Amino acid sequence: MAPSVAEKLTDTVDGAASGIKKLNIQSASEDKGPSYPFYYPYYDANEKFPPTEVHDFADPGTRADPAKPNLLKDDVTVRDLSPYIGSEIKGVQLSQLSKEGLDELALLTAERKVLIFRDQDFKDLGPDRQIEISRHFGPIQKHPTSPNVKGYPEFHVVYRDADNDRFREYIGGDRINQTSWHSDVSYEKQPPGTTFFFILDQPNNGGDTLFLSQVEAYNRLSPEFRKRLEGLRAVHSAVAQAEFSKARGGPVRREPVETEHPLVRVHPATGEKALYVNQGFTRRIVGFKKEESDFLLNFLFDHISKGADFQIRASYEPGTVVVWDNRVTAHSATRDFASSIRRHAVRLTPQAEVPIPATESN
Repeated sequence: MAPSVAEKLTDTVDGAASGIKKLNIQSASEDKGPSYPFYYPYYDANEKFPPTEVHDFADPGTRADPAKPNLLKDDVTVRDLSPYIGSEIKGVQLSQLSKEGLDELALLTAERKVLIFRDQDFKDLGPDRQIEISRHFGPIQKHPTSPNVKGYPEFHVVYRDADNDRFREYIGGDRINQTSWHSDVSYEKQPPGTTFFFILDQPNNGGDTLFLSQVEAYNRLSPEFRKRLEGLRAVHSAVAQAEFSKARGGPVRREPVETEHPLVRVHPATGEKALYVNQGFTRRIVGFKKEESDFLLNFLFDHISKGADFQIRASYEPGTVVVWDNRVTAHSATRDFASSIRRHAVRLTPQAEVPIPATESN
């Protein structure tokens, strides 16, 4: 019988720990394994989590000073990548922000949707401090199927090398275009808000992340069409993700859920309305017949995927941390680098509020 995903990954971890070396085509030298082996992907098919409980939530951005004096000091530089989404920030060390600075970070992330921080020490802080900072923005979601770090289920590990390419298999290895727009774990009752992603090993080129503004995607629609979308609800499902993991011997740590969310939601800190649909997890519109639901969802999926003028491409360098707001964005990995090259990153995914539906009054 072929080894399971968990067995393959365990064997690879053991091999890395024992000093087995592979050819690293990227550097044309011997590969000594991941730069941060502590964060190597860990699977335990027997690991189980209880159902996620609804919790009280107050967005940190709602208590932030709009001028952001604790975040955007005189020596900080901000370069907007697009009028609608994305800013590159230098001169801020996330690990040194006060509670007030973190509140301001939540607000700026909501306003700009995606923030790219350079020259950060975040990856070297250690797991406890990384989790402590991220928890400022809400309880951290523990992923039901993805690899985590042994003893630290809060970490969602993104890993690819010559022997591991689970993402490609998940989205369909025979697809011509492997772009896969999604908002992380949108099936949760309280999907994530301010999200942290830090890079550990990165190809010399490629391996960027595409982001789009769901606020601008909503704004591009006609006023009458926007009115029609408001009040509709859609089902977001974890079922396919769980079935994929189970079929390959991977974990299903929590029974998969299906949750209804508004098709258009309101951000609590900015008041902006945003589409809340994504091809990764949105399955059907409540109250519509299948053909009607498929037609409308496919239109919206097509609309956001083709909106290059409200999309950006986030690139990575050593020390890069990307912070984005999952409530008002969608994103996709780009698989534009050789399968032999390692790409290793970690996500921390704090959960936010139960989505607030848009109405004509808000």
